Amino acid sequence: MEKGYQEQLITVSYEREWVEKAQNDPLAFRHLYDSYFSRVYAYVSYRVGRIQDAEDMTSEIFLKAMEGITRLEWQHENSFASWIFRIAHNTVNDYYRKNNTVNEPISLEELPELRASVLLPEDALLRKEKFAQLRRLIFELPSRRQEVILLKFFGRLRNKEIATVLGLDERTVASHLSRALVSLHRKYINHLNRTGG
Repeated sequence: MEKGYQEQLITVSYEREWVEKAQNDPLAFRHLYDSYFSRVYAYVSYRVGRIQDAEDMTSEIFLKAMEGITRLEWQHENSFASWIFRIAHNTVNDYYRKNNTVNEPISLEELPELRASVLLPEDALLRKEKFAQLRRLIFELPSRRQEVILLKFFGRLRNKEIATVLGLDERTVASHLSRALVSLHRKYINHLNRTGG
């Protein structure tokens, strides 16, 4: 995380309280933004790859959420997380549809910065290369499994929340996740064997 910025995680009871406050007071939305920004940005940046696109889309997602929060009906403890990531999922899909693009390899310079404590320049470059390789391996998976992996590990959603975002049964999400991890492991081992490293 950036120095001076700390993600605020809010408990479910406080989250519901902040959702209710934000429905009447746009300034109260700030607490939800602070709690979810890094998760949404990580998910979006991994899906689109380019810093500028990720920043623009993340802003668009939070603007849509702020404008639509009055329509959010609290149904369960994962309501806000499921809702904001559904907006993120749809926004990214709309981006690919409108631009008629697919996930494609991108240069190391275009990858989002990977936050860490102090890294030497060569370590930072090596980390970006690993990030690019992992991104390529993930995007070799079937699209549904890509989405489940990204929501789980970059959006940090639970299976129940992923099921809500994608309109799937929770068991189906678990199955996709399990199969995706096995496939990623296999692809990674094959990559290591091919590259010798």
